[in-house]
Amino acid sequence: MAVSLQLRLGQYLRRRRGDMTYLEFSRKLGISVASLHRMEMGQQNVTLKTLDHLLKRLNCDLQDIFGERSDP
Repeated sequence: MAVSLQLRLGQYLRRRRGDMTYLEFSRKLGISVASLHRMEMGQQNVTLKTLDHLLKRLNCDLQDIFGERSDP
């Protein structure tokens, strides 16, 4: 079963947060603690603008989060 994009983003954020607290990591990302928590739980949809913001703050790209997709 394929993992949803929301859950993939959440898993990536949890890995990147590591031992940081929600407060520390949310400040690094420039988002609220509540938003970070909902994203990590896969409960928040993010806009492309927010995703772009996260990519810049984490110094990563879409492939780092979502991996490469092969064509069927």
